[in-house]
Amino acid sequence: MRAGWIFAAALALGLTAYGRDRFDMWIADTDLPILQVAVGTEVLDRNGELLRAYTTAGGRWRLEVDLAEVDPDFLAGLIAYEDRRFYTHHGIDLRALLRAGAQALWNGRVVSGASTLTMQVARLLEGSGTGQMAGKWRQMRLALALEAQLTKREILQLYLNIAPYGGNLEGLRAATLAYFGKEPRRLTPAEIALLIALPQSPEARRPDRAPDAAIAARARVLARLARDGVISIDEATAALREAAPRTRAPFPALAPHLADRLRMANSGARQVPSTFDKALQISLESLALDTVSAMGAQVQIGIVVANHSSGEILASIGSAAYRADGRAGFMDMTIASRSPGSTLKPLIYGLAFDEGLGHPETLIDDRPTDFDGYRPQNFDRHFRGTLRMRAALQQSLNIPVVALTQALGPSRLLSALTRAGVAYDLPSGQAGLAIALGGIGVSLQDLVQLYGAIARGGVALPLTASPTRQGMGQRVLSRASAWQLGDILAGLPPPAGAPANRLAYKTGTSYGNRDAWAIGYDGAHVVGVWIGRPDGTPMPGALGVDLAAPVLFSAFARIKPALAPQPPAPPETLLVAGDQLPEPLRQFRARGAAFDAKLGAPKLIFPPDGAEVELMTSGLLLRIEGGTAPYTILANNAPLRAGLTAPEVVVSSLTAGFVTLSVIDSQGRSTQSHIRLRNP
Repeated sequence: MRAGWIFAAALALGLTAYGRDRFDMWIADTDLPILQVAVGTEVLDRNGELLRAYTTAGGRWRLEVDLAEVDPDFLAGLIAYEDRRFYTHHGIDLRALLRAGAQALWNGRVVSGASTLTMQVARLLEGSGTGQMAGKWRQMRLALALEAQLTKREILQLYLNIAPYGGNLEGLRAATLAYFGKEPRRLTPAEIALLIALPQSPEARRPDRAPDAAIAARARVLARLARDGVISIDEATAALREAAPRTRAPFPALAPHLADRLRMANSGARQVPSTFDKALQISLESLALDTVSAMGAQVQIGIVVANHSSGEILASIGSAAYRADGRAGFMDMTIASRSPGSTLKPLIYGLAFDEGLGHPETLIDDRPTDFDGYRPQNFDRHFRGTLRMRAALQQSLNIPVVALTQALGPSRLLSALTRAGVAYDLPSGQAGLAIALGGIGVSLQDLVQLYGAIARGGVALPLTASPTRQGMGQRVLSRASAWQLGDILAGLPPPAGAPANRLAYKTGTSYGNRDAWAIGYDGAHVVGVWIGRPDGTPMPGALGVDLAAPVLFSAFARIKPALAPQPPAPPETLLVAGDQLPEPLRQFRARGAAFDAKLGAPKLIFPPDGAEVELMTSGLLLRIEGGTAPYTILANNAPLRAGLTAPEVVVSSLTAGFVTLSVIDSQGRSTQSHIRLRNP
């Protein structure tokens, strides 16, 4: 008899073990749906704040959420209301099943559900129904399989990413952003209750379409949470009085044009970091909208703000509104090619300073001039006679800058633009003198990059909205010339009503009043403003100084209360009055081919251009050929030796590093070598 009991017990245990193993194999053989949930791309600002959100390919608002970024009170309330034994069951809550079955038998209808959060995840992943037994069995099997494969944290996170909240809203973050306009980090008891209630019947309880049903469902959840001690009765009472949302807020869509470009450049990424400052972007978008609202219905604006030390873009306004309207708001005017007007003039002067053509105190003529058939006029059709280059640039006179461009050669200007990373369009296909006055196409973003190079001491870095480490950059101007330009431009009077400060800036107006520009910088930031019509039609009477300059100063006021000071002059800068300049620099002489190596120009045959030379203790040997003595030698635009009659000379006081040597003869003709000196 005893042996029979032992055999029976052993048989029962064996059958149980066999059944358990077969059950485990059945669960292990479950076909799992794809657990990688598709979410919309997010473009983030420099602090990780949401700048712009995108829907999934199917048009659903589903944004990835991490449990660490969810209000713990919401998680506690959700589990208490939906699945209080979530952390102890294995996907199926047998006690809840028995209770629901008994209640259904006693009442003749379903009184309470028994779906766990894991079962709800299974249903949402497969889209299976809730009312059919086959669907329920499948959900239970899948729930057990999910529990075997995933942690509780992963299951809960899946639920928070795919739970429906009405319409095309899926996931907790999409719901909090749409209904409350905020992230789910901190939620009120009323918000928590509504978010718990919505997934149970998302369409019938949508607060934007069925506010009464939403409020009633919220009240039932609050009552349960208070009954179970999750919240206090006082908290529940106060939450009942809190207004429920009745509309959906728009999802963040800041910096939409540049965000689109970042998204395309990072295809497939869930989150795209950027260098943007969200608060500044919001402020400048408001400024842009206020600016154009007072203008014609077709006028548009573009604004770019960057840190010129790093090249990081902090804000970008492609248009005043990202929509298809009379202003062509979908066009990104920060990258549109437009005529820059007078905004290239500082670069031309800087190149002239570097080439020994002049100095801020050099005298230059502003008088009617025929440049081989090209007869430019000043904007006001008046001429100032002879004046300093400083004043010529500040007054944005046309004749002097065309004379400098002729002496440099238009190709020299184009080469400098290329080194600065500025892409340009030549309408005629050829580079003529008219490019000095805007006869070329460039973009606002590239102009800001160019002025950033001047602000950085002559070294260009590409502007970027991606937080990537930049390289050394490309030198466009010498340190001394870049500083001299800043000193000149900071002497311009501010526009009417703007604060008087030392902002270095330049305005420009293209031919026919089609484009109004203002580009400026202080010791930290560079800002560019463009105003015009996207279709390129004229705006009669529109001037950069009147339209764009006030916006430029307003933009700087929104960046910070006070301007960052300009840096001091580099030690090699020649700071003297005009009558103390070397003779060849006192008066500019138009000398056309002096830099095209034509007959008669001096040549620095040693060291040659591009050479790397060892700096000896005795100094550096210079050997000059051609030209007419006496010669003046400049190093980085500063006089090194004047009145030199011999073709060879040893110069001292030079230090290791990159040096630009210029030789000017008595006729004003010059040559230049860019070399690198190294210590022995």
